[in-house]
Amino acid sequence: MKPMNSEKQTRSQLKRAAIIEAARTTFKSLGVTATSMDKLAEVAGVSKRTVYNHFATKEALVMTLMTDLWEQALSQPTVAYDAHQPLEAQLQQLVRDDMDYLQSKEHIEVSRMLIGHLFYTTEMQQEIKKIIKQETAILRWIKAANKDGRINVDNIEQAQDQVHSLIKGQCFWPLIFQIIEPLTDEEKDQHAAEIVKVFLCRYQINA
Repeated sequence: MKPMNSEKQTRSQLKRAAIIEAARTTFKSLGVTATSMDKLAEVAGVSKRTVYNHFATKEALVMTLMTDLWEQALSQPTVAYDAHQPLEAQLQQLVRDDMDYLQSKEHIEVSRMLIGHLFYTTEMQQEIKKIIKQETAILRWIKAANKDGRINVDNIEQAQDQVHSLIKGQCFWPLIFQIIEPLTDEEKDQHAAEIVKVFLCRYQINA
């Protein structure tokens, strides 16, 4: 027989997951502003009080969706720096992984929620900064390649931002504003190759 506390915790986790899933589907279909806490409770199959026990505001729910998505992306296996392999192929794979994440249906949907509802509030901007400050695979790779003496980077975070800006300019912001359709795998490969060329042209140390 399970301890009572363990059973209660399990039920609590299940209810929280149900609320998050209800927010994911309802925010998408109705929009964040038009979705009430009553509606979330109805879709999740829990009481309104339970919703508030887990999430004080709808904004907290939107941030949870973004945080969970970001943490899932960071937990995915990816390319680690290899001192014995060409830099171009390694970094190009990392850029492609980032493109796949940025253009995933779920990421685009959650990003539109953020931009449309709470992007311009100071509090939410601070929360977003906390999320994106977590170390990414690209940042780890740049640190390792720099330490190994194969690239020369004075400002590691700035170099990472430069890569991400190039990626987002090609495959994220145009998609967010529905200027383009999602890139094909071939188009991603082409853009990733060009981004890597620009980065290595600036930072690679020629043997």
